[in-house]
Amino acid sequence: MPIIKSAIKRAKQTIKRRERNVTTKRDLKDAVKAFTTKPSTTTLSAVQSAIDTAVKKNVLNKNTASRRKALFSKQAKEAGVKIGAAKKAAPKTAPKATAKPAAAKKPAAKKAPAKK
Repeated sequence: MPIIKSAIKRAKQTIKRRERNVTTKRDLKDAVKAFTTKPSTTTLSAVQSAIDTAVKKNVLNKNTASRRKALFSKQAKEAGVKIGAAKKAAPKTAPKATAKPAAAKKPAAKKAPAKK
């Protein structure tokens, strides 16, 4: 056990960070396991989301994440999963602008003459 105050603090920080990293890795592993047992669009998106989260939290390198996402996409394609099917949503329509009467503008206040 460290004796120096800064070393004690560093040990506490290391423990907290390790716990956070372990939970992120566990979520990633669970998502991967769910995808490998039953490849589908939802499980693929869950895996990709977990990978993105791990990259965001600096648990996984971005190049490693890119390689893994490509691998899972390839596996999904081989399994016959339609990748683009989940991403298509109903087209959004722009809200209609209602004609509102223009508000009457107040006249600008006149400035008082400067004092000498």
